[in-house]
Amino acid sequence: MSASTAAPPSMVRSYHLATGGGIDGLSLRTHPPRTPGAGEVAVAVHAASLSFRELLVLRGQYVLPVEPDVIPVSDGAGEVVAVGPDVRRLRPGDRVTATLFPQWLDGPLEPSYLPQLGGSLDGMLTELAILPEAALVPVPNHLSYAEAATLPCAAVTAWNALTGDGRGVQRGQTVLATGSGGVSLFTVQLGKLLGARVIVTTSRTDKEQRLRDLGADEVINYRDIPDWHTATRELTAGRGVDRVVDTAGTLEQSLKAVAVDGHIALVGSLSGNWPRIDPRLLFGAAATVRALAVGSRAQFIAMNNVITAHRLRPVLDRTFSFEQAAEAYGYYATASPFGKVIIKIR
Repeated sequence: MSASTAAPPSMVRSYHLATGGGIDGLSLRTHPPRTPGAGEVAVAVHAASLSFRELLVLRGQYVLPVEPDVIPVSDGAGEVVAVGPDVRRLRPGDRVTATLFPQWLDGPLEPSYLPQLGGSLDGMLTELAILPEAALVPVPNHLSYAEAATLPCAAVTAWNALTGDGRGVQRGQTVLATGSGGVSLFTVQLGKLLGARVIVTTSRTDKEQRLRDLGADEVINYRDIPDWHTATRELTAGRGVDRVVDTAGTLEQSLKAVAVDGHIALVGSLSGNWPRIDPRLLFGAAATVRALAVGSRAQFIAMNNVITAHRLRPVLDRTFSFEQAAEAYGYYATASPFGKVIIKIR
């Protein structure tokens, strides 16, 4: 779907961030746009999406470098409005999203690929983003800009967790997702499309049925069952799950829940705490533990092909206006949303 409706503006508004300054570190400014250079594309951003990464950047806790006064937010979608010299694939009117790591096109992650949008590079919380053509991915035709804006961080991370270890989840295997944040919701949706049985944990009774409606086969409330790895073993006849997507940093319980020769994709820690792990647990599980850093452009495209084939729709929680960006951050940080929080830019 390609229909040019916009032109490059004469002035644009962008949010800038003083990392470590919290929400008060956000400031909205107006400035002339930069003209795209060789191999670059100007994208009129229609929607941006928040993820837990953005809170870490805001708080000064992000693991990768963050430039002073950076335009924040890695996730966004929009329309191409101008292209620079040597651009071959894209033209004005194309709908696109950008990979979080613009230089990571395929293969293993390399140190040279680490520059990232909304961190060491300007991100998507702006009316106009200038991005490398190579980093851009077409939006699936059935998705809105808001839906497409949810994909670059949380969805690609879930896809990498399920498929990026060389073996990938197999039809009939069991996947466990911890928590009900954005990565976990995409793990439920994508895991089901790949033919897995999906178990998910949550602390919220009001989310249990919503997780089942999304496709979860089993839901474990860890407020009621703190030793949720025991419940996981019971649900798998003592064998354990083939794959854990650990978004909470609960590695000890994940190791106790995983089957022998299983796989644990370690996404992060919501609490920021990293408890010590007894190495005997690693030997006892004989499992692979793989820390993730989102994924490559090639993985993004492969995921989009599956999303398109099955017409998967991301879960949206609430939408805020561009002028309400600070309120969107605050809501995301405190409301325990079910689905992605969107900032609508145009």
